[in-house]
Amino acid sequence: MEVGKTKSVGYQVGVRRTLPLTLEEAWEMIVSPRGINVWLGETSSYDFSVGANYYTREGISGEIRVLNERQNVRLTWKKEQWERASTLQIRTIEQLNGKCTISFHQENLPSTKDREEMKVRWEEVLEKLMQGI
Repeated sequence: MEVGKTKSVGYQVGVRRTLPLTLEEAWEMIVSPRGINVWLGETSSYDFSVGANYYTREGISGEIRVLNERQNVRLTWKKEQWERASTLQIRTIEQLNGKCTISFHQENLPSTKDREEMKVRWEEVLEKLMQGI
């Protein structure tokens, strides 16, 4: 079986980084308009409630499916050219040393090429978030 491919969810990728932030600061980075612009892209709405739909200038669309305050957000993520949406989960994981890990996990990706592309994207996002501290 290919790297990043599973029987149940197709291609998937996960990227995480521990940042010198408290859980509250990390969560704010994910759900604030400034943070959303970094990881999701420019969007006309910053409604982050369950059931809210979004569409970015970049052509990404989806729906917020799960929102657990200071824990995780799960949403569908679809590029215009994809036949179906992937699932993206962003988690904030508090560490004992006062730091926080931010994790991006995306599954149901269409191909190995898309998996590699999204891996690079989430690595770049985490780097931008780190620079914004």
